[in-house]
Amino acid sequence: MKEKILQKLKEIEIQKNVEILFAVESGSRAWGFASPDSDYDIRFIYKHKLEYYLSLWEKPDVIEFMTEDDLDGSGWDLRKSVRLLAKSNAPLIEWLFSPIVYFQNDDFVKQMQDLAVECFSPISVLHHYLGTTKNFMEVCEMEEVKLKSYFYALRTALCGKWIIENNTFPPVAFADLLPIAPENIQDTIIELQEIKANHDEKYLHPKETLITDFLLETIKFNQENASKLRSRKKLSEELDLFFRKMIK
Repeated sequence: MKEKILQKLKEIEIQKNVEILFAVESGSRAWGFASPDSDYDIRFIYKHKLEYYLSLWEKPDVIEFMTEDDLDGSGWDLRKSVRLLAKSNAPLIEWLFSPIVYFQNDDFVKQMQDLAVECFSPISVLHHYLGTTKNFMEVCEMEEVKLKSYFYALRTALCGKWIIENNTFPPVAFADLLPIAPENIQDTIIELQEIKANHDEKYLHPKETLITDFLLETIKFNQENASKLRSRKKLSEELDLFFRKMIK
């Protein structure tokens, strides 16, 4: 599948006249709880030639594609990506530290990762994850639940808890987040992972009260501790210099 993904990315470069700087897997495959029929969520950053950035007019800064064999691609232009990095955008930072890398310009990724650490805003990223967890709670409290909903809620709840307890960006791999959950919760999650790995996305699982209660408790914990966190560090000049260097 990697060769097919790389071939598609090469086609995008030619069709759009851009250079892809890195491409990774996002979503359930990167997080470690994919179902047999999960899409490949390919995320990438690309840059145009210098003339594109010298225009007076706003231009499209996203490239998207979907193929018949479940390749779901979404890429962001370099300028858009650096602007989002300045805001400590959580999805972008997850891309930068994804455990599944399809292609990367090593120098570019190293500098982006370093800047992501410097720009990291615990309070804004926590609120991103907290909001996502809350969005899944209605379906997580139903009598039958898609396991995808459970895992999306669990991952973001644990990401918020990680930020409060460690003051760093949480690991992308779900397995690295699990140790901060109580042992009985970990055991149940591992059982659910095994079920999810063997059922398609439409499978409905009976409500797990233990998991739902843990999610509600963690949301409360994350909300009560949010005020202790700091905001992001402003690196306007450093990001400008990096951007100029990359487009030359």
